[in-house]
Amino acid sequence: MTINTTKIELMLAERGMTRTELAAHCGISRQNISIIIRRGTAEPKTVGKLALGLGVPVANIIKEGVTQ
Repeated sequence: MTINTTKIELMLAERGMTRTELAAHCGISRQNISIIIRRGTAEPKTVGKLALGLGVPVANIIKEGVTQ
């Protein structure tokens, strides 16, 4: 799935959260968080974990109209 990395970065800033803290909330390593944000894609299961860690629905962090 293609994720909206700008939205994720904005959500982190709004929450005063670091990538390390997001990783702890998601159960994903900080290195993988950085790779996902840099690449802009992730497996659906991982996108679900990111959304859960941010406390938002998956629809809030994926790019609309992009299919893979």
